[in-house]
Amino acid sequence: MSRPQRLIELLAALQTRRQTTAEALAGELGVSTRTVLRDVRALVDAGIPVFTERGKYGGISLLPGDQADLSKLTTGEADLLRAVGLDLERARQLGGEAAARSALRKLTPRRALPPVRDDLPLALTEVIAIDNRPWFADAAPLPDVAGLVRDVRRGRRLRIAYRRSGAASARELVVDPYGLVQRGGRWYLVADRDGQPRMFALARLQHWAVLDSARRLRPGADLAGTARELGEALESEGQVVVTARVDAGSLDLARRILGARLRAASEPGEDGTVEVTVVYGQLDGVRQLLQFGEHIEVVAPEAARRLVQRLATHLARTHDPVADT
Repeated sequence: MSRPQRLIELLAALQTRRQTTAEALAGELGVSTRTVLRDVRALVDAGIPVFTERGKYGGISLLPGDQADLSKLTTGEADLLRAVGLDLERARQLGGEAAARSALRKLTPRRALPPVRDDLPLALTEVIAIDNRPWFADAAPLPDVAGLVRDVRRGRRLRIAYRRSGAASARELVVDPYGLVQRGGRWYLVADRDGQPRMFALARLQHWAVLDSARRLRPGADLAGTARELGEALESEGQVVVTARVDAGSLDLARRILGARLRAASEPGEDGTVEVTVVYGQLDGVRQLLQFGEHIEVVAPEAARRLVQRLATHLARTHDPVADT
């Protein structure tokens, strides 16, 4: 069950009982109590009147009075919330911002809650802000995401013009689409091509057309499972293991840039450097380390050292002012 679907199920569970516990909800939803508490926080941050109370007789409940009522939602509003949860930005990208705002208005109390007492902590919405956009977001324009969703929902095959990463031009492909997934702030089309699952970044999807024939998916496969399968395969691939020394002061930057590719980091040595292990799917990925400039030294393997040396030599020659005269 995805998180947006879980939030709807959580609200439905709270509607049917006066009070419950995180442990009971966790068992019902098949997740951990920590996940339930994170979901409750998301509901509170969206203005939905969920109340938690500690202690022997505490628990989780909807505040009395103007309670959230899922029966007020239209079919379209409920469907949208199951898809994107409480994220208005995602709803906007799918062309459903108005429906999402309407749903939230129906789920939040119309009259003000009692003022916070001086001896109680501030509301979570006053001290927590959540922004799911990635740092240094890709400025590449997206296609019509909402239009693509409408076409995928027709259950037909698609002919897409897609440019692979690093390619100069796009190729036309026929795919069998499962749907769209957003990960790390980026949208992807998940589809089978020639019976094999693939993930296509929408930033490199130039155009598409709906074909007359129905999509033909692998037996038993669905969007969530296929997206998870592709993600795990990408994260587990590691044909090239690179060892490098980085200035200790650059380690935080390395974690931000390299993400899951950074597998290990040692304690700072006497020379002020940290030894890191970075994993790439192919040797050419080592080019990413050039971002660290003089703050990094690639130690192994030798092929990676030679590649960095060749690239650095080319850069130095290109930027040599004497060579320009």
